[in-house]
Amino acid sequence: MLKRVYYFEPCPLAPVLRQLPGASRSGRPSRSKRTAPERYQVIPIDRKGGERPQWELPAVIIADAGEDELEGIEKIAPEEDEWRVIYLLRGGSTPWFGSSQRVFALLPDRVPLVVIEKALERAFESLRYVTEQKQARRELNRAAADLEALNKIGIALSAERDTDALLALIVAKSREITRSDAGSLYLVEEKPDGAKHLVFKLMQSDTREFLVPPHSLPISKESMAGHAAGTERLRNIKDAYRRIPNLPFPLNGDFDREFGYRTKSMLVVPMKNQKDEVIGVLELLNAKKRAEARLVSDARVEQEVISFSKHDEQLAESLASQAAVALENNRLYRDIQNQFEGFVRASIKAIELRDPTTSGHSERVAELTVRLAEVVDRARTGRYAEVNFSPRDLQELKYASLLHDFGKVGVREHLLVKAKKLYPAQRELIEERLLATRRAVELESARKKLDYLLRNGAASIEPVFAAIDAAREKDLARLRGFMEFIWRVNEPSSLPDDAAEKLAEIAAATFPGLEGDPKPLLAPQEVSLLSIPRGTLDDFERAQIESHVEHSYEFLRKIPWTKEFKRIPEIARAHHEKLDGSGYPDHIKGDAIPCQAKMMTISDIYDALTASDRPYKRAVAVERALDIIGGEVKSNLLDPDLFQLFVEAQVYRVTSLRAGIRD
Repeated sequence: MLKRVYYFEPCPLAPVLRQLPGASRSGRPSRSKRTAPERYQVIPIDRKGGERPQWELPAVIIADAGEDELEGIEKIAPEEDEWRVIYLLRGGSTPWFGSSQRVFALLPDRVPLVVIEKALERAFESLRYVTEQKQARRELNRAAADLEALNKIGIALSAERDTDALLALIVAKSREITRSDAGSLYLVEEKPDGAKHLVFKLMQSDTREFLVPPHSLPISKESMAGHAAGTERLRNIKDAYRRIPNLPFPLNGDFDREFGYRTKSMLVVPMKNQKDEVIGVLELLNAKKRAEARLVSDARVEQEVISFSKHDEQLAESLASQAAVALENNRLYRDIQNQFEGFVRASIKAIELRDPTTSGHSERVAELTVRLAEVVDRARTGRYAEVNFSPRDLQELKYASLLHDFGKVGVREHLLVKAKKLYPAQRELIEERLLATRRAVELESARKKLDYLLRNGAASIEPVFAAIDAAREKDLARLRGFMEFIWRVNEPSSLPDDAAEKLAEIAAATFPGLEGDPKPLLAPQEVSLLSIPRGTLDDFERAQIESHVEHSYEFLRKIPWTKEFKRIPEIARAHHEKLDGSGYPDHIKGDAIPCQAKMMTISDIYDALTASDRPYKRAVAVERALDIIGGEVKSNLLDPDLFQLFVEAQVYRVTSLRAGIRD
């Protein structure tokens, strides 16, 4: 780096400064081959106000502390921060310069060359840090500007739903951010046999309009685009007509010859989606010094076209990634309906795996509910004459109906399949405790016999042992009674009248723990379950099963529904609500219940009554099912107007005919 040193004349150190390596007596860098390599350029300044120097930075100024005030130097020096002052002192006094960072050092006005050279080296070293900081700030500002531009482009790409417009926007923005004269886009498509190839989509140019016919390229090393797609690597080519050692092919000049164009610099960028798969290739042609330049001749190409920089590569790759994501989103937007349908079907399958007894229930409820909604939509009289359902509304209702029981996957399986009051694991524990108690009784009996023999010998052994055996048999009989009673009250049938007293007696009994300390034969929870008056579920467990509605809601509300489907969680949550507020989980009444949920409730009850796949009950005939639902309507539990439409339009036949249920 050439180090420029300015000094005010006259300067007592001028002869010394001219001895700096590379400096000549004229103040200009020495060009003699015999001198040291150029390092310093020493430049005098007229203190009396002569011609202002042509400043070149970075620089160090040698000034007189007595004559050259810092304020005066700052008036004639550059505004940039890449210069420092070394003041020469006369006598022993030290002037006051405040906290200015411009003043780097104070030296006597008579110092040897080695001292001034060392001071200058350190001054330029500090300026190097300032220069690096300035460069870093410029790069940071440039990066911030590029990031803002990329963000704006990303927003524009994400907002575009029309595929053709999106492709045009991708090429236009890529050219804009890299100052490219032209650009083209290829997309990867799959042939019927599964093979992939590149299909040309469009081309743009500032210079002229190109009417390129549709064509395709193999993903191979026979073309720039095919090579980039096959290797998944960006290619930055300075001159496309020069043979490139690491490329297996030259540029195909047919395009340039056909359209009278001159391709020079090229940037070929594979477009990768979020799965790191190449879905297209972006070709940018002829980076320009000036964005407004038009490449109307070969001479203009040589004058205006430059190579794509590393920064251009980074910008193009970033934009290509955004474009790939936007294209994928565009495709996904078209396919989302089928994908979501698959998700819903898989969810229904998950429900049925947890509760096989309700297989097909969700689909039948969805069919009935959607058909009833269609009837309501066509109604021209009655309470619901003004209610209408769009195709999106019907789709929303369909999904809500299909997923209304999904919360069953959140109910613990042991509750869904519980056949006894105690769980199998609890029964095993009780059996082990009873066995441990029996062994303890037998061991205690044997211990008593041994103690007697050790103290008394074999004299009078028969009556004593008989008494010990009798006590043992009594205790064992008591244990057998406990066991028989526990297994009897464990059944779903009603409890006997003395159940509470007997369970209290058993709970008070103990068995020896692992360390010999007594433990209760029945835990409090086991006593509570065995005390269930009828059935196998206590109040808490029944509430857990009913909580499937809230589980469904919590699951559904976490799905980022689009605007048209946002009421699905609310509709599904209310399908067990009743008009009088006796339903669950929120006990809402009347019109507070969504109309869609009221329709689903009727369909849900109808299918539960008529379903033939419930092992715990027989299906009822259609007329009987309608009578039962009619009874709930009269009890102010279900909506009478919706039920009337359900019956009059014979909505029930949607599933009854398919299932072969007799009217």
